Amino acid sequence: MITNFGVQGKKDFCTEIAIIGNIHHVNLVRLRGFCAEGRERLLVYEYMNRGSLECTLFGNGPVLEWKVRVQIALGTARGLAYLHSGCQQKIIHCDIKPENILLHDHFQAKISDFGLSKLLSSEQSGLFTTMRGTRGYLAPEWLTGSAISDKADVYSFGMVLLEILSGRKNFSFQRQSECMKDEGGGGYSSSSSSSGHGTVYFPIFALEMHEQGRYLELADPRLEGRVTGEDVEKLVRVALCCAHEDPTLRPNMVSVVSMLEGDIPSGQPKLESLNFLRFYGRRFAEAACTIEENNGQADVIFPQWSASFTSSRSSLPLNSSRISS
Repeated sequence: MITNFGVQGKKDFCTEIAIIGNIHHVNLVRLRGFCAEGRERLLVYEYMNRGSLECTLFGNGPVLEWKVRVQIALGTARGLAYLHSGCQQKIIHCDIKPENILLHDHFQAKISDFGLSKLLSSEQSGLFTTMRGTRGYLAPEWLTGSAISDKADVYSFGMVLLEILSGRKNFSFQRQSECMKDEGGGGYSSSSSSSGHGTVYFPIFALEMHEQGRYLELADPRLEGRVTGEDVEKLVRVALCCAHEDPTLRPNMVSVVSMLEGDIPSGQPKLESLNFLRFYGRRFAEAACTIEENNGQADVIFPQWSASFTSSRSSLPLNSSRISS
């Protein structure tokens, strides 16, 4: 249900119907119907009995085996490849994250929530006047006012892939004591994943371990003995290639699918285009200090990083980002 009853809520509702009602792919959620009566705006989707990847990956249920994780990553990649290359109009999803990846029988992944998506014809260009997406998965170009293309989704997919292989959220604000628990439990420490202050930013740790060739340290520790360093390296390389700061260096999703399927090599991440992740980590560390000083209120600084256009579809002003087809 879309709860924003203003102009933006109506726009999100119409966008979702226009997009999902006209596309059909095994890795995209099916729209079964909708209701628009009075102030009610309801979208009815096919039932996904395993819930979201967010709940499955980070919840208290059984641990996802490595083979299942790869299957989910591949299904998500195929869905995005279809949106970007298989439709009559290119579709930029704009909010790829575990919460918007639903799981059906046998952990079949299906992308959902198209309310923030953007339809582009081959010659179309324009402006995004507000940020779209969720903190932690936003491509750098959203924050700099640069051109927005389907490569923004590629970046978000790379961030999701890191979470899939590690079983950990890419960023979190933690007290130092909590980080020490993580360090003692076989995870990554705050000292290596940020500039301290109890802030965890996993992509920095992933970059460091890639540079050192210590890939098994990135895998979900609950999978110990059931995954090889070579398996983890493949996914880490794909994720880091997707996370390049320069969108032109990121592979398209068709290539990502081929990498995950093993049809083409995973590629070599370009470290010079990944150093910005260290800056991101410092900003999160600074945010953690401010949060400590403000009694745990997380939205007191970097409002542009705190945007999460979910069910309420709230808007925050930001430098306009140009849409590039």
